[in-house]
Amino acid sequence: MDAAFALEVLDKAPYITVSFTRQDGCPYGVPLSLVRTDEKTFYFHCALEGDKLDCIAVNPTVALSAVTKCAPTVGPKDGSFTLQYKSAMAVGKAEMVTNKDEKIEALRAISQRFLPHHMDAFDDAIARSLERTAVVKITLTAPPTGKRKQYDKQGEEMKWQRME
Repeated sequence: MDAAFALEVLDKAPYITVSFTRQDGCPYGVPLSLVRTDEKTFYFHCALEGDKLDCIAVNPTVALSAVTKCAPTVGPKDGSFTLQYKSAMAVGKAEMVTNKDEKIEALRAISQRFLPHHMDAFDDAIARSLERTAVVKITLTAPPTGKRKQYDKQGEEMKWQRME
């Protein structure tokens, strides 16, 4: 599937697994609450120190992956056991956000995505915790890709980017 499909999956996923590389070369993947602010920019927040930031300092290249609409099913035509899903993955470079205004706007975007009904508390939360919160920016280095397995109303698998 194309980049627009992949971005939609990434936008709708409740979390995105971000995979880092530790200093010893071991992979380190963790599900995070990311927000996308444009076609290639994602943000997440974390503590001021820890594994994620240690990994970024050594190797800023990260991989993102997400799955939505994941449901076990029986194939409508042949009775096979299968899974319907929508998935996306992308590669990018991660960096610490050091600009205070960008950091606040990233936190605002994260809060708006995950707690839109509580934005009245945003300014107080920023006043309390901005100095003890890290924000990481991920810039995609290539367009994301997506995959899916989905059946139409007639039980035919929708292939080759066919949409209903």
